[in-house]
Amino acid sequence: MGRAPRWLCDAQSHAYQTVRTKSLVNMESRAMLQVPKIITDRLVLRGFVQEDLDLYAEMMANSEVTQYMGDGRPLSRAEAWRQLAMFAGHWALLGFGLWAVEERTSGRFVGRIGGHEPEGFPAFEIAYTLSPSVWGRGYAREGATAALRFARETLGRTDIVSIIRPANLASIRVAQSLGAVAAGTVEFYGAPSVVYRYPSA
Repeated sequence: MGRAPRWLCDAQSHAYQTVRTKSLVNMESRAMLQVPKIITDRLVLRGFVQEDLDLYAEMMANSEVTQYMGDGRPLSRAEAWRQLAMFAGHWALLGFGLWAVEERTSGRFVGRIGGHEPEGFPAFEIAYTLSPSVWGRGYAREGATAALRFARETLGRTDIVSIIRPANLASIRVAQSLGAVAAGTVEFYGAPSVVYRYPSA
């Protein structure tokens, strides 16, 4: 059987590339639509993008930021990238997740806030982690307020918690300011942690 004419091969190749490009665009559009954007007085909660990696990796390499998270050790750049990929997958699989937090006035990435319930978690958690450069400005409370509203009104969640290490006083203050009360302890990533439960409405 002879070869197909070159013009036909070129046409087929072009058609394949066109279909493939359209498929990638459609996939990208669907991925973007999975993460709603929420705008508060001073913040934008949005989906993570690759361009967030530098500042996210810098934040997660800071031992002050990570001391009460996981095993307490700072993350490498590669580990930070894998977390971003996990956040994107969480949204794709579950329809909710952590948002990237952007400062409205500067457009700068400053942290992550949102609902989190990966496999093995004991409950649906509102989590918040911000860059030390914006600590003390009330951003965690502002973003967590928006995340709570989304969890209650959009997701219909009634059992919402934050799981916090006892020494993490700043995070405890944020949770308590939003009405959360201590409701027991759990072993979380190898360390005792307090479950702060938010009121149902």
